[in-house]
Amino acid sequence: MKQKTAQQILEVAQSMVRNRGYSAFSYADIAQEIGIRKASIHYHFPSKDDLVKELVKRYQKNFARKCLEIEQQGKTPQTQLREFVNLYRDGLQDNKICLCGMLTADLSVLNSEIQVEIRSFFSVTESWLAKLLQSGCETEAWQCSKSVEVEAKMLLSMLQGAQLLARVAEDSSVAFDQITSACLEDKLKAFGHATRTAVSD
Repeated sequence: MKQKTAQQILEVAQSMVRNRGYSAFSYADIAQEIGIRKASIHYHFPSKDDLVKELVKRYQKNFARKCLEIEQQGKTPQTQLREFVNLYRDGLQDNKICLCGMLTADLSVLNSEIQVEIRSFFSVTESWLAKLLQSGCETEAWQCSKSVEVEAKMLLSMLQGAQLLARVAEDSSVAFDQITSACLEDKLKAFGHATRTAVSD
C-alpha cells in the first residue's frame, strides 16, 4: 500500500511539473488530486526537493529505457531517429513537455543535487543521440558536417524548442510535426537522401 501511494505521488507530481513547472505546484495540490493528507506525502518525500530529485531520476531511467528499446529493434538509423523524435511528440500530450526541459527554467532555484540529475539526463541523452548519428554516418544513411557530439546537441536543442513552440500553437501536434519534419528533411536532403521525413503518429 505504501509503495502504491508513493507511485501515485510520483505520477501526479510528474504530470504537474511537466504542465506547470517547479514553482507552480505544491504538496497541497498533490494531496487534493490523490485524496490523501499532506502528511502522507511528507512521509514518502520529506521535502519538495526530495520529491523532484526522485522524479528526475525516475524520468531519466524511463527515457533511457525507451531509447534502448528503439536501439534494440534493429531498424535503420533514419527510422530510429524518427522514433526518437516521436518520444518528444508523444510527450506533448495533455499540454505537457519534457520534465527536465521544464525544470531548466527553474534551474537557479533548484538544489545542487537536482541540478546534477538534470544535467545527467541531458548528457546521457546526448550521448545516445551521438551514438545513433555515428551509426548513420558509418552506414552512409547521412553525413555529419560537424562532430556527432555537436550534431546531437543541435538535435536535442531543436526538439526541446519544438515542444515549447508547439505547446502554444493551436494544434500542438501539427506544429511539432511542421518544425521537426522540416529540420529532419533539410538534414537528409542536404546529403542526397531525399526520403519522407514526416513524423508519424
